[in-house]
Amino acid sequence: MATTLTVSAQKISQGTTFPFGQRMTPESLWAMGRIGSFQVTANGNSAVYSVSYYNVEKNNSKSVLYSLNLKTLEQTQLTGKENKSERGAVFINDGKQIAFLSSASGSSQIWVMNADGTNRQQVSFEATDVIDFLFSPQGNQVLLVKEVPFDKVIQEKEKDLPLSSGMVINDLMYKHWDTYVTSIPHPFVASFDGNRITNAVDVLEGEPFESPMLPFGGVEQFGWSPDGKTLAYTCRKKYGRDYAISTDSDIFLYDTQSNKTTRNLCKTAAFVEYTADATRSLQDQSVNKQNGDQNMGYDQNPQFSPDGKYVAWLSMERDGYESDRSRLCVYELSTGKKTYVTETFESGVNEFCWSKDSKRLFFTGTWHGKTNIHVTNLQGKVQQLTNDQADYVLIGLSSSDKELLVKRHSMAQADEVYALNVDKLLKKKEASRQITFENKAFYDNQTFGEVKERWVKTADGKDMQCWVIYPPHFDPTKKYPTLLFCEGGPQSPVSQFWSYRWNFQIMAANDYIIIAPNRRGLPGYGMEWLEAISGDYSGLCMQDYLSAIDDLAKEPYVDKERLGAVGASFGGYSVYWLAGHHDKRFKAFIAHDGIYNTEQQYVETEEMWFANWDLKAAPWYKNAQGQQQKAFEQSPHLYVDKWDTPILCIHGQKDYRIEYTQAMSAFNAARLRGIPAQLLLFPDENHWVLKPQNGILWQRTFFRWLDKYLKK
Repeated sequence: MATTLTVSAQKISQGTTFPFGQRMTPESLWAMGRIGSFQVTANGNSAVYSVSYYNVEKNNSKSVLYSLNLKTLEQTQLTGKENKSERGAVFINDGKQIAFLSSASGSSQIWVMNADGTNRQQVSFEATDVIDFLFSPQGNQVLLVKEVPFDKVIQEKEKDLPLSSGMVINDLMYKHWDTYVTSIPHPFVASFDGNRITNAVDVLEGEPFESPMLPFGGVEQFGWSPDGKTLAYTCRKKYGRDYAISTDSDIFLYDTQSNKTTRNLCKTAAFVEYTADATRSLQDQSVNKQNGDQNMGYDQNPQFSPDGKYVAWLSMERDGYESDRSRLCVYELSTGKKTYVTETFESGVNEFCWSKDSKRLFFTGTWHGKTNIHVTNLQGKVQQLTNDQADYVLIGLSSSDKELLVKRHSMAQADEVYALNVDKLLKKKEASRQITFENKAFYDNQTFGEVKERWVKTADGKDMQCWVIYPPHFDPTKKYPTLLFCEGGPQSPVSQFWSYRWNFQIMAANDYIIIAPNRRGLPGYGMEWLEAISGDYSGLCMQDYLSAIDDLAKEPYVDKERLGAVGASFGGYSVYWLAGHHDKRFKAFIAHDGIYNTEQQYVETEEMWFANWDLKAAPWYKNAQGQQQKAFEQSPHLYVDKWDTPILCIHGQKDYRIEYTQAMSAFNAARLRGIPAQLLLFPDENHWVLKPQNGILWQRTFFRWLDKYLKK
């Protein structure tokens, strides 16, 4: 029944049938439903969740809300029959009602409906869009995220020149991700009487700082205390140049009652306790214990414990290092004592949630190319609970504390929701049951390739984990063209991710073998491996790529005369660099949103902390011998004279992280040298490709280029 309703929802949303076929196509990939938010009632009997659907013909998307009976798994469509997009659904009023965001009134506002989808009513009437919201445990208060004007960096327009498009810019961070910064998000605390949201008060009134943090922060950066009297929020209280060079955000507690005071939990002189197996030196620990924990890196995503005694959050230690190990910090409110409870886990924490008894925290983290579930107690004893060839994302615990709700995906399956029995997890028994089947009809009508783990010896004798994805109906007696996948980040894991653009199964469906190495600089293999890339983009990480493709090329089913290299972001940099150093291994390259000229990148990007940490200095800095940092001395653009292989360059013109001029420069250089090249520009896309027709054009162009040079 659930599957039938899902396909029906596709038809309602897209006005088309589900495109089935033996092998994946761009059109079938874009027909899949994408599960968003998911929340369970307090009694644990039902859930409400959102699914986004894409309409290729109309070149848009719509989010639809469903309810789900968790016992029978019967699904009911609540919204989406009209041409409206609704999202962010949560239960309120003891599960009798659902609150959600809708633009039905002409702006994004909070609406409420009965749990069965009847009696829809608008309850917020703010003058500007409500971007997100979070109800207090009692339901009588609600946090609203709204944009407020910001003129500290880009001046306000001249009032007598309303048609002028010019911008007068006075400081850094005038652009971020894909927008010019003329407004920033602020949290507002408002009252709710069951019928109307009123009296919204700006928590950061008069402060020129953003909360949640741009460009990706949401309501996970806030937390209500169990009694609803305190709101914890994440904020980096900087702007302009100070913001551009720092990742130093903090956790603040805001008293929602009469005094409306705020205090910072991260810049205190509190005693700090590290667990017994901490990796820091004794000297480092003693300094922190003596001087307090003046934590200078990212602190974010606070959650109060159910008993109200603690606040936990994710914490990075070093300022300017956005890929530092994310630790789980627990703050005891009565004493101010902080305990870092994941010190024995040699990788970062992604998300976490409290157990109902406030004695344990469940979290996910990546280790050896898989993102699994772990648990820690308040003393820092960590236990791994799952070991699947998959990636998990925590949703939370059921009301009974007996089931952990998660999203699960892999290189062979998009997100679906699962319930994991906690007692069985702790006893290492099979604990998983699938509770959504959004794309079952898709999987039942597609043939996927096998994903295998492969360990490769690096140039310096280390062991490197790789994933190899084989075509459907793989025949080891044949020879296949093979692709080296270069990961971005540059410190994002090659875990069991599912992508709607860089999708390994659609590459395999086009009869390519893919090798995806977890090269130097990726998390899940200890800090030494992770940090080997900083300041050394062209070093061992590039040798790791070559070790991976050379190792796989020894197999009889790999055609060594038909090898390609593809990648985006740092993966695009990797392709540009390999183009000048591959010793004729490859016959085709594709670089998407890549860095071609590191000097150019340093002065073009917006988040300068990233460039400062990764490139180690500005290009105009010279050491005592008059030399630049290695990142500038070995920039890919300096080796164009050695380019000899066809290259496709792709870029979005709204990408302010890596400007589109990088791709234009690479393409122009290739053509001036007489090398076959193609440039795919998207004027309306950022660092990603989000519009359906652009996504399909991306896939078609990608495979046409590879087929032209790698298929006989």
